[in-house]
Order: sequence, then C-alpha cells, then structure tokens
Amino acid sequence: ARTAATASFMISIRAILFISFLWLVIVGWPFALHTFPQRQQRSQSRRSQSTIMCGAEDMHNENKSVPEGTPSSSSLKAVVGVLGVSTVGLLVATIVLAVQKGNAPAATSTAGGLCKNPENKDYGANKCSGMRPDWPNTECVVEGMGEQSGANVTRGYNGQKSTDVVPITTPYREKGLCPVNVHWHLGAEHYSKGEFDENGKGPVEFHEGRIGFQCSYYDAEDEKFTKPYDWEWCIGMTVGQTYEIHWPHSAAGECNSPWQYQTPFYDGVFCNLPADAIKGLTRQDVASNVGVQSQSFTVVNDEDYYYPDLFTGMIVDEAQGKGTDMAIYTGSTTGTSRSNEICSPFNPITWQVDRTCHLISASSFDKMCQQMESQADNMKDDLYAHGSRPLVTDELAADNHVQRKRKGRTLL
Repeated sequence: ARTAATASFMISIRAILFISFLWLVIVGWPFALHTFPQRQQRSQSRRSQSTIMCGAEDMHNENKSVPEGTPSSSSLKAVVGVLGVSTVGLLVATIVLAVQKGNAPAATSTAGGLCKNPENKDYGANKCSGMRPDWPNTECVVEGMGEQSGANVTRGYNGQKSTDVVPITTPYREKGLCPVNVHWHLGAEHYSKGEFDENGKGPVEFHEGRIGFQCSYYDAEDEKFTKPYDWEWCIGMTVGQTYEIHWPHSAAGECNSPWQYQTPFYDGVFCNLPADAIKGLTRQDVASNVGVQSQSFTVVNDEDYYYPDLFTGMIVDEAQGKGTDMAIYTGSTTGTSRSNEICSPFNPITWQVDRTCHLISASSFDKMCQQMESQADNMKDDLYAHGSRPLVTDELAADNHVQRKRKGRTLL
C-alpha cells in the first residue's frame, strides 16, 4: 500500500510540473514578446539603483546605461526557457521544503521594504539628532534682523539690505564644508529673469504647498513633459513641474561618516556645534562655515536627460551650461513658515545659486530619493517637495551679490 501511495504521489508531482511548464510557455511567451523590449531600459536603471542601495563601492563613477537595441527572438526564447527551468526547480524545491518543514526551525525574516542597511550595520547613536537650535521665526521689522532668502538672482541684481558679511565665493569643499542634506521646493524660491520667473509654466493641477516660480520649458504637446513616470522612491512628484533643489553644506557637519546626511538639515548643519560654541560666533563666522547650493530643474520623462548623482551636490558642466552662471550672496534659510513679514533667524549663510534652469529626467530624481533612503538617518521627510517661500523684497535681500561666471567642471 505504501509503494502504491508513493507511486501515485510521484505521478501527481510529474503532472503538476508538466502542466506548470506548459502554462508558462503558452502564457509567458506572448507576454515576454510584448513587455521585454519595453522594460529592458528601465530594468537596467533599476539594477543600477539597487547597486547603490545595497553597497556600491563608488557611486560617483557611474555612467548612463542605454540599451543598444531590441532583443532578438533567440534571446526571448532563452528567457522563456530559463524561466521554465526555474519554475520547475522552484516546484521541486517547494516539495522538498514541505517535506522538511517539520524538522526545520522557524525562520526569522529580516527583510524590509528597503535595502537600507544591507549589512545590518550598527552605526551607534546619531550624535546629530536634535542639534537644531530652538530659534523661533521673528518679525522682519525687528531691529538687527539679518538678510533673507530666496532672493532675485538675475544677473546685475543687488539687494538693498546693507551687510558687511562676505559670502563664500570658492567651492565649499575648499573651505572644509560638506553636504549635510538634500531637499527641494515646489517651483523655484529664487527668481531669475527669463529662466524661472512669473512667465514660467507647468502642468495645471492641485498642489500641496505654495508653488514658486516655474521655468519656461514646459510644452503640453511634447510627451516628455506629460508622460507619467512610475515613481518608486520620491513622493508626490510630477513630470513637467519645476523644482528647486537645495544642498545645505556645513563645516560643522559629521563629514565623511554614516551620519553626514541629516533630516532635518539643521541637525546636520549644527551637528558638531554645541550651544555654547554658537554663542561665540560672529556673523561672518556663520557665513564662512554654512552654505547652500541651489539649482532649478524641470522634470521630464526622457532618459536623454539622465544624471547619475543628484545626491551629493549641484551639477557643474561647462559644456552644458550647468552650474556655471552663478549668483552668490548671503541670506537665510527658506520655506513657507517665512515670508516678507516673518523672517528666518538662521542668517547670514552663503548661497551659491545657478541662475539657469535645466531639464532633468524623472529617473535622476527617483535615484536621488533612493540614495536618501539608504542613509543612516531617516530622510523620509525630505522625499517630497516642500512649499516655496515668497520672493523676498529688495529691502530684505543683501547688497553683497557677487556676479560669477565659473569656468571648468569643478564641482561647487
């Protein structure tokens, strides 16, 4: 009776395997023919992203990967064949595991929704957490209130607020500053005539948060500005929209450590600057040790505008005119909690602002968000666009604007 039962069991298993393989060939073949060419490019991009999330040794030396052609019929046959063999193997493995289930210990899953810390490293306590000083916003008319941002950065512009502070006019890294955060605003907080201004345009839709100025690239008849993108990491983003990215830098950041990037960015800026030390700083000390890079983009669904690393700083490329026409001045932190009546106490800090708007692929933004998710600190509160502060008045903008046309490909 036992032999008969065993034989019956084996016949059943063979039947299941044969039916499964036959189903895969019949159903999977046309599916592969239809979807494989369309997904090849995105799969390459996703593999590149996964490398960064799960321990790439050098994320700065990546090159754009573009498929050279559509896969041949023989390639598709090979894919289906491999999938078929894999399915058979999976069924056999499932049966073996089921037999062994009673003797095996229960497994504990350590997988999460993200490959955030693939080696389960313990970085210890976040020494930067809570380092933001408790300085409330203040009415702008208060005597002694410092210069504010975002300002007009049109070439030739200068503010009217007198200041004796000098901004950093060289690359931040040359002064010992490192990036401590990356975030972006809905529309541009700065104003650059002819680049991001009152004549800019974008998709008409509801927005959470105040929208700033827009660039003028948007064309409703051009698919790259309207075709939806399948966002995997960034939240609430829209193709065709303008966003201004900010990269706060600080000489007091936890540079070259797992805790370098922080949300909120204030924690990163003040990480190694205790309250007692802050009291002894002059206004020039602040402007010489804290700075922000700013660059505005219109997002497109087009891989011709892909850039592999938006995470570590603004793009500087003389050939493409990126990061070369710069406005440099001292101002403040921004955001919708500030206006021309309520000002930021976090001033004066250096701003290095690209006056030109650029196109960037949605996949570039999404990759940046994925890199943010891989940091030791939780940056989830910066994965979406923040609202934009209204353009500050001439009376609140510093009178120390430096007009700079940078040459070479040196990263600010």
